[in-house]
Amino acid sequence: MKTISYRLRHRITLERPGLNQDPVSGEMIPGWQVFAESVPASIEPLSARDFIAAQANQSEITARIVIRYRPGILPTMRILHRGKVYAIHGALPDADSGLEYITLPVSEGVSDG
Repeated sequence: MKTISYRLRHRITLERPGLNQDPVSGEMIPGWQVFAESVPASIEPLSARDFIAAQANQSEITARIVIRYRPGILPTMRILHRGKVYAIHGALPDADSGLEYITLPVSEGVSDG
């Protein structure tokens, strides 16, 4: 297996859905919690396409994010990178051992994760 370390030049944050406490009322509200910060990653844009849904113009940008293997990554999570939010559509392990790296197909611009 070729090393992918040289390609992991971006730093991303993985977030999972959870409950956050409102500082004013103390109420627990749905939000996002940090799962992992400053994760080395490779971000490769794949394609861009425009589509019309629910009578509104939206833009979907599809990319592939590759990170070192990390257990617990789910499609319900999201990725933050340079102010952009990416929705995860799956977690694909590497073909050799399944324990070296994970490829995450993502979209940006359609939803907030």
